[in-house]
Amino acid sequence: MRFEYAPAPESRDVVEIQPSYGLFIEGRFTDGGGAAFKTVNPATEETLAEVARADEADVDRAVAAARKAFGTWSALPGAERAKYLFRIARIIQERARELAVLETLDNGKPIRESRDVDVPLVAAHFFYYAGWADKLAYAGFGPAPRPLGVAAQVIPWNFPLMMLAWKIAPALACGNTVVLKPAETTPLTALAFAEICVQAGLPAGVVNIVTGPGATGAALVAHPGVDKVAFTGSTRVGREIARTVAGGRKKVTLELGGKAANIVFEDAPLDQAVEGIVNGIFFNQGHVCCAGSRLLVAEPIQDELLAALRRRLATLRVGDPMDKNTDVGAINSAAQLARITELVEAGEAEGATRWSPACDLPERGYWFAPTVFTGVAQSHRIAREEVFGPVLSVLTFRTPAEAVEKANNTPYGLSAGVWTEKGSRILWMADRLRAGVVWANTFNRFDPVSPFGGYKESGYGREGGRHGLEAYLDV
Repeated sequence: MRFEYAPAPESRDVVEIQPSYGLFIEGRFTDGGGAAFKTVNPATEETLAEVARADEADVDRAVAAARKAFGTWSALPGAERAKYLFRIARIIQERARELAVLETLDNGKPIRESRDVDVPLVAAHFFYYAGWADKLAYAGFGPAPRPLGVAAQVIPWNFPLMMLAWKIAPALACGNTVVLKPAETTPLTALAFAEICVQAGLPAGVVNIVTGPGATGAALVAHPGVDKVAFTGSTRVGREIARTVAGGRKKVTLELGGKAANIVFEDAPLDQAVEGIVNGIFFNQGHVCCAGSRLLVAEPIQDELLAALRRRLATLRVGDPMDKNTDVGAINSAAQLARITELVEAGEAEGATRWSPACDLPERGYWFAPTVFTGVAQSHRIAREEVFGPVLSVLTFRTPAEAVEKANNTPYGLSAGVWTEKGSRILWMADRLRAGVVWANTFNRFDPVSPFGGYKESGYGREGGRHGLEAYLDV
């Protein structure tokens, strides 16, 4: 029996979007030197606001403001810096509903995910690193670790507010100041965070936010007044950043793309595994760097697992991200939709079999139905390239060694999942998988205490946990 859900829309009235937004430099909003650009709701193609475009002079002003604030901020006792971080965390909790609605409108992800996953984790990261601010001498990086200085942070559009928290919270806890550039398509929650900084009484210049396209981020990364660069995004841009900073003194962390394998053995609990597969690839429309986009299933259970997976996908609700019942929201931009479409067409052209559940997609906005490919070869583009969308490629294996070989047959190394009832097999697999994170009988689970990062073309450095402090300390 299938239950039908009545619409349960979240109200837009809880957030007031301004017609236009400026840059946030030295504690106040200011005009940008470039031509303003528009940010749109990907579910409706409606223009939400005009946003200032920072040019090189604006980046220079932001870095100068951060440098000016660094002396005072870094000299504060850790317990005093912690007070600001705790205050920010509490304000995020107080404004959680507003932030969740704003994130969904600007990004396209379901309100249920913004409300129940993103915003709670954002607050949790600030609470967690507030606790470290006066304990840095006991973090294992020497008895008197020092902050680096000004951190340039460039974040992606898939988890705008969460990526902001992953970067700003440890930077401030360690005594650094920040210039952050959000993604061009999702600047609104970063600008709302600027308001939170003012509300929390954070000293001017400690956090600065410059908005704009990739050129703004490139100018920020290359600025000689920056001591630390932190980037989350595509491997292509990560390579450009590595070339820009090569041979210099800047400390760098890069969290880049992924092509994670979700590996299901014949003894796995199938219903639980199916939920993990769905969460692994269709969470946030597949706009997840560590998405389980390759399903490696043991040959004896392939038919049974795929039948159960198809039944589950038939129940997914695709549509209005502001509806609390929606499971799969809108693709973030027209450009990303074109990229997904190109790779899916390549998968069909190369001989893989495409399947999607029956679903009515809205006429306006950017949408793509959940898609599963079977008959996939390791040479296919959909098995090698990061789709960054709701597209799953299914491959099979016969032995654990073959599963490891196929899972590692990728230039990426960000995450992996293992589904089995045998603890010894989990440990055996985890020891051999070249991935920064290996989940056991779950997928896409995050916690501020746990470090996250990759190998190979998935980048280097770790964010989260005690390990996340090292990137912002001179040790």
